[in-house]
Formats: sequence, C-alpha cells, structure tokens
Amino acid sequence: MRRSPLAGGAADAISLRLDCRPPFDWDALLDFLAVRAIPGVEQVVALGDRREYRRMARIGQRTGWIALALDRPPHILRARVSTSLAPALMEIVARLRSMFDLDARPEVIHGHLRGDALLRPLLAAHRGLRLPGAFDGFELAVRAILGQQISVAGATTLSGRLVERFGRVLSGGPPGIDYLFPTAERLAQVSLAEMRAVGLPEARARAILGLAEAAASGTLDLSAAASDPEPALIELQKLPGIGPWTAHYVAMRALHWPDAFPADDLAIRRALRVTTARQAEARAMRWQPWRGYAAMHLWQAA
Repeated sequence: MRRSPLAGGAADAISLRLDCRPPFDWDALLDFLAVRAIPGVEQVVALGDRREYRRMARIGQRTGWIALALDRPPHILRARVSTSLAPALMEIVARLRSMFDLDARPEVIHGHLRGDALLRPLLAAHRGLRLPGAFDGFELAVRAILGQQISVAGATTLSGRLVERFGRVLSGGPPGIDYLFPTAERLAQVSLAEMRAVGLPEARARAILGLAEAAASGTLDLSAAASDPEPALIELQKLPGIGPWTAHYVAMRALHWPDAFPADDLAIRRALRVTTARQAEARAMRWQPWRGYAAMHLWQAA
C-alpha cells in the first residue's frame, strides 16, 4: 500500500493491490457497469489502452472517491482510494472484492456449467465472466427499481435525476463524479410527489419509498456481507412494487448470491426458448448453484 497522485485534479490517494484468479473477463464486466453507471456517482473512463472504474463512496461517516483499473498481465487490480477514506480501507477492500467478484473460482464454475450445450459456446467466448456486484446494496436496489419495464438507458437517466435532486455534492474527486448517492434515511423522508417529480409513475415511486423505509429502519439488510440472502429475498418481495425479477436481480448483485436467477427476464426466457418463468426455472435447475453466472452469460449473448 502506498500513496500516489491521481491525474485529473483529485488529491493524493492510497494505492492498493487486489489479486484475482484468472481468467478474468474485465472488459465484459466494465461494459456491464458502464451502461448502468449512475451519472455523477460513478463512471467508466478510458485511459490510453486501458479503462478505469471510478465512483464516489460513503462508508459510515467517511466519504471520498475510489478508482480501479486492471494490470494485464498479471491480472492484478490496482485501486486508488482518497485519503479521506483511509480509516475504512478494510471495508472498502471487502466491498471491491465483492463488487468485482474477485474471489470467484472460474474453473469450478465453468466446469459445472459447460456440461450444458447451450452454455458451452458462451463460456468459451467469455472465459472468466464475473458476477457484477454492487458497492452499496441500497443504491443498487434503487437502481433496479428505476429500471423496471424501461430500457437500461432510460433507467440511467432517471438515476441521474434522482441523484441530482436528493444526493449530496462532494468535491475533490476525479472529473465527472461529484455526487454521493442519497442514503436510505434521506429518501425515506422524501414525499411521494417529490419522488414522482423525478419522472416516475406512482407505483415505482412508492416502491422506492418503501424500500428506503425498510432499509432505514433496519428491517432490510442489503449488504453483501449478509450471511444468508434468503431472508432479504423474502423481505424484498414483501415490499410494494418488488416482484421476483427485481428481488433476484438485487440478490445477485447486491447480496452476491451466485444462485440468484431472475427467471422472468425476457432475454433469459428467449435464450432458453421458453415462455414462462416456471419453465425457465425448470430449465435452469441443472445450473445450480451457479445460476447467476449462467444468467450473466445469457445476457452477454443477448
């Protein structure tokens, strides 16, 4: 660990090395995150012949920025963390390892999934495909609700509006990221009319407010460190406007559950040539306990 300057006007940073098991499909992972990046909060930028993920972060009362890029070879992630976050380094490392799925064992996962003829060519095309996690579970869950029944681009636009209205401006980071995502406590105080003004239909606005209230009260734990994703999956589906697709998507990314499977996803059902979620679940049974990785390969192919 060492301190180093960061181009682009940000203050000096602490440098960290994060190892991972190859193969590691960094480009596919960044592609997935880039189109879903919340404007003002996170971004993927090109730096010569490599790309870097950047975001603003909050750990308890500590705030600051984080940047992450891959050295290849030898498949080492280099993270830079603003010195303001130094007391939270252990938590940050844990979150980054979960977000970028650095502890995955590709040979075990692929060895299990390649027995399926449908997945075999997809596995060959994207060796080392990871499950994209989330730095903050509540942030990811809100983003998932914003994306219900609209395009990825549309959800990104809405997330930017929500951050601009309810987020907190934080200076001192790299250009292009200058907001902290609003906390559950902040959104729990927002009125229905204020939430709808972001551009949401009433049902989706109520869903976000219900999620914020549950997370702020402690009823719902959306941290990747949660020992068992099943309780959160159940609690999520008790909330208004959150069905199995959203719950499993959140479980896959925020709770880092490798067997989460959004069976009602249209792209997945098309890839499996089935018409119902029940049929998709039956077809995916052979992929357990790695159905989340199978879903990622099907999405990548679509």
